[in-house]
Formats: sequence, structure tokens, C-alpha cells
Amino acid sequence: MDLGSAAAFDRMGTLGVEEEFYIVDRHARPTSGIQELVYDHPPSGILENRIDHELFQFTIETQTPTIDDTSSVAETVREAREALVGHAADHGYRIAAAGLHPAAKWRDLDHATKPRYQSQLDRIQYPQHRNTTAGLHVHVGVDDPDKATWIANELRWYLPPILALSATSPFWCGFDTGLASARAKIFEALPNTGMPTRFSDYEDYARFERLMVERGSIEDRGELWYDVRPHTGHGTVEVRTPDSQTDPERTIAFVEYVHALVADLAARYEDGESGTDLRREFLDANKWRAMRYGRNAEFTTRDAEDTVTLEEFVAAETDRLGVDALPRLLDAESGAARQRRIHREKGVDALCEALCLD
Repeated sequence: MDLGSAAAFDRMGTLGVEEEFYIVDRHARPTSGIQELVYDHPPSGILENRIDHELFQFTIETQTPTIDDTSSVAETVREAREALVGHAADHGYRIAAAGLHPAAKWRDLDHATKPRYQSQLDRIQYPQHRNTTAGLHVHVGVDDPDKATWIANELRWYLPPILALSATSPFWCGFDTGLASARAKIFEALPNTGMPTRFSDYEDYARFERLMVERGSIEDRGELWYDVRPHTGHGTVEVRTPDSQTDPERTIAFVEYVHALVADLAARYEDGESGTDLRREFLDANKWRAMRYGRNAEFTTRDAEDTVTLEEFVAAETDRLGVDALPRLLDAESGAARQRRIHREKGVDALCEALCLD
């Protein structure tokens, strides 16, 4: 049985970054490439044993080494991306990034043949068959399992604003969905996704994880695809909310903010803060607003007494944490707005080209 352990939570503040990308051809259109890039010619260097693929043969994931020094985050993220782009180019491919590829039509694309994914396709059927999504996952090491569970609980309120800032997926299967992050809604069609409930402590979460496997709801703990989770294998809190980002500087900003937020929550836990217990329905409503409206979303506050705009959230968090990551994200054109502008002004070919990393 693939289960983690409380003993995994033994280091505080380390970082790991997982980015999902799209393999595209010279015309920036999705194409199957995982056989060559992952299996036939696995890369060396920073991506050695740190490259994998997702459900489709045009989706690929990179994983950074564990980052001990936060000052090296930017260098590590850029190096991993550059290595992937170079590796793809060596074999006749290009790499694109967004929460959804606007020209990807799931009925026309090949699924991976990896047994794990074939099993998921058989069990989950339609929702998984159409899952052409790509996200950004940030792992922050935590040195105590109960602390990690408490932090994951508290992080839930912060996730919708993070999603709103990250939204890069207005187009799906060639049409404008009207959403800022269609990726988030498409992914939520899978089981064990979205906003998790509150867990009283680590044992509560570990028992849930174990029972889900024992009862056949999931095949392994990796199929708990919630927006945030204590990762019982890596000993981290994993934030899985953001859309994949075209611009590496935006990825770096999200990593910096999540790291600062986890450090702040860890200190609050150690000070004995009781934490919040906002109803999951309010959290779901906040997430819907982020998916639908992106930058224009307003969110129910942690005490459920008021609402806060995204601009107000960014100002308050910047002042509270003393990091400038969020203003860097807010001040730039949003990913969803950029895609709509390019599509409107230049068409779908230019939009697909604009998502390429080379």
C-alpha cells in the first residue's frame, strides 16, 4: 500500500517546484512527444530523474531538486525550464505553458499508455479522458506532521486569490469559456479534487488517506488531488492551485509568496493560534469567483463578515509578510487577459505561438 509517514515531516522551509507543460510542434500545436523526451532519451543534468509526464502524450512535468536556499529559487526554476526547452529542441519539439492549451482538443489527442493512467481512465472515464490541464505545484517542507496539517487547513482561504492571480486558461478546445481559469473547473470534475475539508490533526488526515486506499477509492495517495495537502511522502505542504505559467518570473513569484505564507503560518501555529473554521461552502464560493472573474474577483473574508477585493488582498498580504511577490503578479497583465488580447488582435496562431517558451 502506497502510504506516507509522519516521519517524513522532518525539515522546515525547503522548496520543490513541479511545473506541467505542453509538448508542441514547430507550429505551436499539441503533439505526442513523451516517448522520445521521457523514455527513449531521458535528459541529464538538472532534469535527470526529474522529468515525467501526465495523462496525455503531449503533457510533461518537470520537478526541481530540493531547494534548501530560497535565494536560489529563481535560478533553479529558470535552469529547469531552459533544460526542458533545450531537451525538447534536440528532438524536434517545442514547449508551451498555460493552464490549458487553447488548441488542444482532447478527442484528437493520445493518452499515455502508462498503467497508472490507463487505470485512471478506466475507473474515472469521461472526466479524466478530457483532462488536458497543466498546473504549478509548490512544495514547502514542514518539520512536524501536525503543524503541516494545520498549515494546510489555514492555507485554504488563501488559495482562491492565488488562483485568481494565476489564471491562464480562458480557452479550451478552441473556444473562449468565459472563465479566467477553465483549467480549475475542468480539473474539479475529477474525484478527490478542489477544496479539501478541515482535518483536526495529522492522524485524522493519515487515517483518511489510508481508508481511501483500503476501500479502493484511490489506488495510491497521489490520487488525492486536492488544492492543498500534507504530502506524506515528501514531508511537505503542497499547494496545487495555480495554473501553469508561461512567464518564469510569474512562477518564481508564486513560489516566493507560498514559501513566505507557509513560514508565517508555521510561526502562528507555534504561537498557539487556534486557526479558522470557515465553512467549506464559502471557500468553494471564493474559488468559483476566482475561476470566473480572475482579477476582478472579490472574496469572503476569513471571518465571513465581509468581502475583500484582489487588490486589497494583495496590499494586505504584502504589508503583512514584507514580500513583493504579489504586487509583481498584480501589476502585470494577467495571463487570461493577455491570451484574450492576442487572440482578438492576431488570432489563434499568434496565441499558440505566444505560449511557447522558446
